[in-house]
Amino acid sequence: MNLYERLASKEEKLSLIGLGYVGMPIAVAFAKKVDVIGFDIHKEKIELYKKGIDPTKEVGNDVIKNTTVDFTSDETRLRESKFHIVAVPTPVKEDRTPDLTPVESASRTLGKNLTKGSIVVFESTVYPGVTEEICVPILERESGLKCGIDFKVGYSPERINPGDKEHRLETITKVVSGMDSDTLDIVAKVYELVVDVGVYKAASIKVAEAAKVIENAQRDINIAFMNELSIIFNKMDIDTKAVLEAAGTKWNFLKFSPGLVGGHCIGVDPYYLTYKAEQMGYYSQIILSGRKINDDMGKYVAESTVKKMIKANKQINGAKVAIFGVTFKENCPDVRNTKVVDVIKELEEYGIEVKVVDPVADKEDLWHEYRINLCSIGEIKEVDAVIFAVPHEEFKKISLKDLKMIYGPGGLITSEAVKEVAATSELEIGVDKENYVLIDIKAMFDRNIAEETGYNYWRL
Repeated sequence: MNLYERLASKEEKLSLIGLGYVGMPIAVAFAKKVDVIGFDIHKEKIELYKKGIDPTKEVGNDVIKNTTVDFTSDETRLRESKFHIVAVPTPVKEDRTPDLTPVESASRTLGKNLTKGSIVVFESTVYPGVTEEICVPILERESGLKCGIDFKVGYSPERINPGDKEHRLETITKVVSGMDSDTLDIVAKVYELVVDVGVYKAASIKVAEAAKVIENAQRDINIAFMNELSIIFNKMDIDTKAVLEAAGTKWNFLKFSPGLVGGHCIGVDPYYLTYKAEQMGYYSQIILSGRKINDDMGKYVAESTVKKMIKANKQINGAKVAIFGVTFKENCPDVRNTKVVDVIKELEEYGIEVKVVDPVADKEDLWHEYRINLCSIGEIKEVDAVIFAVPHEEFKKISLKDLKMIYGPGGLITSEAVKEVAATSELEIGVDKENYVLIDIKAMFDRNIAEETGYNYWRL
């Protein structure tokens, strides 16, 4: 029997190295079909999983409680497996060059515990060549084994979309690759165990690596175009969303929208591609131009907010602004590379006090990464402006009428009974539209309704 057959019959085990937003859902999915060892170097995270707690909110506590994944932070347990999947993050450094530290560290850890006959598949997003030119030498050096003889490698880029309950591992075509035809065949069959819609066999590992990195670069460039349009149309006093809705009636118009582009994929991956291109002597024009536009959007939003406040006769130095949402995308606790932080920092440069509300964000990561503490909605009051940065589902429950209360001394009334009393007594905090500066980055509210309700409204 080959390795696939031994896995399917549970004679061999599969290991998942890196149990974050991507790795953990993969481990849980495979555990329904094969024996899985889930490894992560963070002991605290492993303890949460063992207690049935899902800190990523990707699959939920009930799924974690019932999964058969054998969670561990003991790297020697990797020796029990023959099929290894590496799913660790690949961020960028401050100078925006690739930071391969996590994938190199994972390769060293796995190499120390690699056994003959194993297949190692990398899922981390990298530039073409990393798997074979950087990871394989580390595996060989640490294990004393020879790639192609004692073990094989493959690459299958992750396509899981954090926070997305529709596009999951099982429903997205999986690109797979292997160092030779036999490896490719086994890797494909293993992933077919859990990917309902099937796999696509890439021509080589480098092709698979390149395919992944351009997926996000393409989205980045298209969003950058939308952001540039937003800047132009705001100068023309034209509503960008209205323009996009009109243009979107044509069958081949690409439906992207402006926004803050952060996270661990779209805001990072293009730099991996341009880094490798520069090593080859080519300097990107389109890709880096798009990146520059998107990287500057946090500053643009902050400056636009300040301009709105000045026109509303607000004192800027010492003003108070509430920001709703700090994660890199809606309904996801992940705060890695969130561009909302750029808005916060820029506002603070003006001497503005910023209060952040986010019931979804990972509080510990937010503090560790950015030294930002969260406030509850009830703590927010007497603000000079409100910015809705991330359209979490929980925020959509807030009505524009109720929102007005946080501009006043009482704050947002959360009790339904008190709300009813307030409504019957026709409570209104001020009458001047200029008092209610509302910045709606992702167009969560209807512009016409917001303005009719008395808001000084702005959006990308």
